Amino acid sequence: MKRWEIVAALLLCVALAGTVACSPFGSGGNEEESTQQLVEVVRGDLTVSVSGSGSVEASNEVNLAFDDGGEVEKIYVEEGDEVSTGQALASLAPLNVDELELAVTQAELALATAEYNLDNAQEIYTKPDIHKARQAVYSAEDYLDYAKDRLEEANIYKDVWANEVYHAELDLARAQQELDRILTGGDAKEVALRKQEVEAARQALEKAQGDLEGETITTLFDGVVANIYVDEGDVIPAPGVSQVTIIHLIDTKTMELDVDLDEIDIPGVVPEQRVIIEIDALPELQLEGRVISISPLPTVEAGIVIYSTKIGFDVPEGSGLRIGMSATADIILSDQSDVLLIPDRAIEYINGSPVVYVVVDEQLGEIEERPVVIGLSDGFQTEIKSGLSEGEIVAVEERPRPNSGMFGAFH
Repeated sequence: MKRWEIVAALLLCVALAGTVACSPFGSGGNEEESTQQLVEVVRGDLTVSVSGSGSVEASNEVNLAFDDGGEVEKIYVEEGDEVSTGQALASLAPLNVDELELAVTQAELALATAEYNLDNAQEIYTKPDIHKARQAVYSAEDYLDYAKDRLEEANIYKDVWANEVYHAELDLARAQQELDRILTGGDAKEVALRKQEVEAARQALEKAQGDLEGETITTLFDGVVANIYVDEGDVIPAPGVSQVTIIHLIDTKTMELDVDLDEIDIPGVVPEQRVIIEIDALPELQLEGRVISISPLPTVEAGIVIYSTKIGFDVPEGSGLRIGMSATADIILSDQSDVLLIPDRAIEYINGSPVVYVVVDEQLGEIEERPVVIGLSDGFQTEIKSGLSEGEIVAVEERPRPNSGMFGAFH
């Protein structure tokens, strides 16, 4: 059968029945029947994504405990309460008040002593003090000059004046040293050391006063009290013995979803990609999140290699979303707008190059084989970058063809 006869037979089938089974290869009965469809090339949006499912988890949660031991004095919240950053949750009263009061007194005395030592080390001298020290240097210099002159003039008592010169030099050195000390305000190393002692004493006093006042647990972020593990009046041991969790706090404004992705899908996934999230129990609620991280190590389940991917998202107020709910995530790999689209099944490959079969004259039954440049595909539709125009008609096969296909004779 000639090419134009095959084309005419195909178009006749389509024209008469829309999509029907027909065989343009003759009536021998040995050829595979195939159903064809004519589809218009249109413009539209194309989104390519990979999907995974998992359970909603808290993105920010913490177990709160007291730093010291004592008696639970007050619990200010109940399980399920919404709390704000800095809000008081529970308070602890010390058991050994007498010992703590003594510790405060000792710390106050230690601070006073350190401050006194610092004052002595960095004593500030007045102008008269500086003037007096300088005059002492001048006097020592004058007497040293006088003693040297007498030594040069002396015929007798040279030993006496030599001794005077020696002592005058010592007096001048001491006077100069004292003046330098006054001008510098004391020894710099000693002053630095005394300042460190004062700061250490001040911190020790603050710690002792805090121990005496007790301790209060406050919230670290806006959230919900998930659990309270103690009652008022319970005695809490010091952390050195064992740390007791007082309150479990969770953040319900931001949550996470861990999904497992197949090794085939994971190469296209990167942090910060947009994710559309659907909650099984809340089908009307659609959320948008971002990829946070991808596990560097896989797990193998039933011979399938999968990678855990963490997705973060904000939770709308009053949404009813709860931790543990099942969800599905579509990670958007690419999102194209206003592109030419045709069904995947309309594309054939000749020697590895994509081609489509375009209806150039429906009335005359003319179809041409045309090479195209393809772009993204979501598995159903494919982007056409060049080779087709909007509004053109292409032939689409309804089901997979055998090796030759309906257009095998054209190849």
